[in-house]
Amino acid sequence: MTLRLDRSGPRVKRRKKSTSPGAKAVLRPLTRADRPALERIFQSISLFSSQEVAVALEVLDASFVPEQTDYHTLGAEVGGRLAGWVCWGATPCTVGTYDMYWIAVDPSVHGAGVGSALVSEMENRLKGIARLIVVETGGRRDYEATRSFYLARGYEQVARVPDFYAPGDDQIVFSKKVGG
Repeated sequence: MTLRLDRSGPRVKRRKKSTSPGAKAVLRPLTRADRPALERIFQSISLFSSQEVAVALEVLDASFVPEQTDYHTLGAEVGGRLAGWVCWGATPCTVGTYDMYWIAVDPSVHGAGVGSALVSEMENRLKGIARLIVVETGGRRDYEATRSFYLARGYEQVARVPDFYAPGDDQIVFSKKVGG
């Protein structure tokens, strides 16, 4: 089962980077006990519809099944509190292409480097395995910060599908070549 819906990432104006010592992201594996905190994060991102939250939770739940290999996840804590996650997996029927399915960061820490730390670690884990990472996101104006986030991390916009998600909401596809 592969669900493709990345409509996450920074969605509000970037805040000044936090300079407090507790703002440094600590990356760690996720467990089932993290589900309520991640649900709170998904619901706190005001642009997520209830359907998108449900899909994110479905993918999260699938990632906890020991036998599955479709989804890989990583969490980030700030000050001892879960503040974000990233989920990725191999793209079926490709050689070395991986999808970043989801990234979500608590809006209270946007701009503090949590999303960057998650993406960087995902990319590090894919070095030597992947040759290409693909990300899909929305084309509405309120997704501008998300698109800027990917561009700032070296992703290139490679496609736009008009009216994909809904009338006036294009799908924007980004990709990044990684060492494979």
